[in-house]
Amino acid sequence: MLDEAKLFVMAQDVIVEVVGRIRAEHRHLVLPALFAGEPRLALPAYVDALAREDAWVPDLLAGRRPEEVGADKYDGDLLGDDRAAAYARLATAAAAAAREAADTVVHTPGGDVAAGAYLELLTIRRAFAAHDIAMHLGSRACPLTEELARGLWERTEPDVERWRARGVFGPQYEPMPPDVSWRDRFLTTAGRNPHALE
Repeated sequence: MLDEAKLFVMAQDVIVEVVGRIRAEHRHLVLPALFAGEPRLALPAYVDALAREDAWVPDLLAGRRPEEVGADKYDGDLLGDDRAAAYARLATAAAAAAREAADTVVHTPGGDVAAGAYLELLTIRRAFAAHDIAMHLGSRACPLTEELARGLWERTEPDVERWRARGVFGPQYEPMPPDVSWRDRFLTTAGRNPHALE
């Protein structure tokens, strides 16, 4: 399995657990943009966008082009009435496709990229999403596992300025104390507040 796929599978487990915490009374919450230049979305639309990304993963990792699949195939309501269960099914299918993925070219709507790079970006999105959703739901602890956060930090920190230039990371959130968790290290480096919302 690709190293990037291992991290993606871990991130899928975390985001599925966090999405499972969402209740009807949370639908009014508005979350920050995942990456620079993206819109802020109310929580249902935010989860819908993640679900659409997951729906595309098996097709794209199989080498299909969006125009072959149908550019609007995954538009509309993918989650139905049992949103958490439907989201879990999509995330599980995406994780299964990642486990089988070869290091080939993925034809994304934004252009061709290596499978590893495609999965790496999706993993960062899921890590940010899991953290942001959990914090907005009132969690006092970041949901990222130390193994996932360490893997992400080790992959992104050597090239952090490139991630910032792409709008994936923001400026360093705050000075990094010498002895912090991998969660705090990754999120702070990525420009996000690693702690519970005040």
